[in-house]
Amino acid sequence: MLKHVVAFKLKAPTPALLEETRRILLSMEGKVPMLRSIEVGVDVLHSERSYDVILMVTLDDEAALAAYQQDPYHVSVVKKHMHAVRLASVAVDYYL
Repeated sequence: MLKHVVAFKLKAPTPALLEETRRILLSMEGKVPMLRSIEVGVDVLHSERSYDVILMVTLDDEAALAAYQQDPYHVSVVKKHMHAVRLASVAVDYYL
């Protein structure tokens, strides 16, 4: 299994935008077939080095990750939102 982890720093991390972003990320569950699990967290510390939102998904392998990156729902809903609201992001992909 492959774990795909992305941390996002938002341009304007208001409580409303953080909740909307969490909801949109979680909306992939049941709509993006290659996802084996999904978890989304919103930062509670708000330190200088904190990122605002983290997405963690589990997929079968690198081929599933590539398919996920091109999935129509992921591209048209999730990526569209994240590209509009994010200031920066970092990612780590690793095998469990």
